[in-house]
Amino acid sequence: MTRHVVAKVGDIPENGSKLVKVKGRPIALFHVDGEYFAISNVCPHEGGSLCHGKLVGLIRSKEPGVYERSRPFEMLQCPWHGWEFDIRTGQSYCDPDSIKARSYAVTVKDGAELAEGPFVAETFPVSVEGQYVLIEMK
Repeated sequence: MTRHVVAKVGDIPENGSKLVKVKGRPIALFHVDGEYFAISNVCPHEGGSLCHGKLVGLIRSKEPGVYERSRPFEMLQCPWHGWEFDIRTGQSYCDPDSIKARSYAVTVKDGAELAEGPFVAETFPVSVEGQYVLIEMK
């Protein structure tokens, strides 16, 4: 598995999104309640840009006229046809058995952690031939 730096913390406002590309793939990156989530930017229904969708909550009903709201800003509505996807898993709530948007793991790291290895640099042998005259100045 490879990691790709796609944004700085603070680039995406709370309950906002940013379109990023990783290896040519468009990915919708979301910031919700201090957490970050990433799913494919292409809606599997008809190809709408999920990055431009609306973040809403989950609404369930046990009986007519009684609604329960939960998970604010964790359901994503496609801007084209309103299909809803869970931003944590990519699961479709319109057709959960056959349609899912691909989700990606997201982590937040300090810059110092990213600078730590193991990095491998390409090296070449270097040799200096002859003698040189140097002048030292104070």
